[in-house]
Amino acid sequence: MRNRPVALFFVPSIILILQLIVCPVSDAKHISPHELVQQADVVFLSFVQDSSMEQIRSSLKRARGIIIIPTSVKGGFIFGAEGGSGVMLARNEESGVWSAPAFYAMRSVSFGLQAGGMVAEIILLVMTEKGMKALLSSVTRLGTDVSISGPYTASTSLDDFDIHVFIRSKGAFGGVSVKGAAITPQDNMNEIYYGRSFTPVEILVEGRAQSRQAARLRADIAKYAR
Repeated sequence: MRNRPVALFFVPSIILILQLIVCPVSDAKHISPHELVQQADVVFLSFVQDSSMEQIRSSLKRARGIIIIPTSVKGGFIFGAEGGSGVMLARNEESGVWSAPAFYAMRSVSFGLQAGGMVAEIILLVMTEKGMKALLSSVTRLGTDVSISGPYTASTSLDDFDIHVFIRSKGAFGGVSVKGAAITPQDNMNEIYYGRSFTPVEILVEGRAQSRQAARLRADIAKYAR
């Protein structure tokens, strides 16, 4: 009988972990692609207008692409699961014009002694051609398929990494790491948003997809990327 309270404590934790692995928080709430684009713009502006985020503004001027994860949730006890959905935009190297958004998900699982929960806003700046090509594939693992620097929350020196990571978080965890996280395209979200099926290459490289609703996000990124 003494073990019963412990078992009752762990069962909800295990259920939470499985939910986060299968469905990140934005998916769990059934957020629409249109809402996700709006949230991405709000988070982007809050980062670039943050006085402690000077480095993101300077890196953005050289970035080939950007991934914005408006909300990433991490929760659990002993085992932590993290997940979130977001958008990626790419800069045309010749014209400098930013593409329409393609939808991506980030999944990762961490193991260790940790308790509580965390909510984080994440921006990834894609700095190299290698990073761009990797993210156009089916799965990209950060720190394995591409090199990452960060996370950074303030002005600091950056070396020549494929992706620069910027994170703001709140919660009981000591920190957030995206190393080992898997970045995958969300084709179903692309289809819902555009009304037809588009691949990441068609959206980000070939520029076949268009969306008036993403005009503000594209304009804001272009403004700070100059």
